[in-house]
Amino acid sequence: MTRRLRIRHTTKVSYAQAAVSSHNEVRMTPLTLPGQTTLDARVLVNPSTPTWSYWDYWGTQVTGFDLMEPHADLMITAVSLVETAPPGGLQAAPTWAEVAELVANSRLLEYAAPTSRTTMPDALVERARTAAAGLDPHETAVAVSSMVADHVRYIPGSTGVNTAAAEAWEQGAGVCQDIAHLTAGLLRALGLPTRYVSGYLHPDREAELHRPVEGQSHAWVEYWAGDWTGYDPTNRVRVDESHVVVGRGRDYDDVTPHKGVYRGVAGGPPEVTVEFTRVA
Repeated sequence: MTRRLRIRHTTKVSYAQAAVSSHNEVRMTPLTLPGQTTLDARVLVNPSTPTWSYWDYWGTQVTGFDLMEPHADLMITAVSLVETAPPGGLQAAPTWAEVAELVANSRLLEYAAPTSRTTMPDALVERARTAAAGLDPHETAVAVSSMVADHVRYIPGSTGVNTAAAEAWEQGAGVCQDIAHLTAGLLRALGLPTRYVSGYLHPDREAELHRPVEGQSHAWVEYWAGDWTGYDPTNRVRVDESHVVVGRGRDYDDVTPHKGVYRGVAGGPPEVTVEFTRVA
């Protein structure tokens, strides 16, 4: 059954002293895709300032804005209403030779190469290769995701946005971003094009209608096996109607929810809250 979700994503940045000016990019607007329709979306900024929107190279909607007057705080509130539907059945997996041929002759190559965040140690790649021996692309994606989730415990706050995937593996703990980076890096090393996905996951599948639920932003992967297929390695499930896609790219750097530069004294980390309300 379809779901209709209202999402309120709030980011508050506080500076030690008033920032003289700031220039910002926000990627918090859900996409409209097969199985996902964005019915309404707004990005509100306080202090109030004009905003503009564009689509970046990776197909994500970006909201930009500048604040040219001194400001002690910055509040960004992204509100969206999204209708989602269950995924269809899996397509028959192509052979590995068919995947390799298409990677060599299409834009899939961009999602097959490692990045600084997803470069994997040789020993870890061999471990993944052993886990996936004899499996087709769909089975490989699940096997590698399970291998990562078995080793890296999901512990909020155990890593930061600049943590490399290999570091999370070494310490055996991380967040969804790390687990997605590890899974993407290993699948690419095995020859399977894989995208990093930024979005939201409703935390309560049985939530009452119109009752707000606290949640958070989320990350998972999409691998190419005849078509793009979403898989959530943190939760060991196929992506379904509880997931909402905001952006896709090679890694977190391509889909960062908020980034920018400012003139002023550094402050603490931003305060981020995400609230979900199921309305249908």
